[in-house]
Amino acid sequence: MAKTSPAQFVQQVRTEAKKVSWPSRKETTVSTIMVFIMVALASVFFFVVDQLLAWGVQLVFGVGS
Repeated sequence: MAKTSPAQFVQQVRTEAKKVSWPSRKETTVSTIMVFIMVALASVFFFVVDQLLAWGVQLVFGVGS
């Protein structure tokens, strides 16, 4: 593999970055909102599962508060 100079490397990076199809502002906003919604749903799900498991352990072993 041939060595490239730092200037040549920067030029190659700029060339490749121009080829990237960047998402629009609307697509980025929608994706961000969807991530927050999925995080909220996952946190509620795991909270409910944790509470059910704690209730089951308390029921079986009679320990915990």
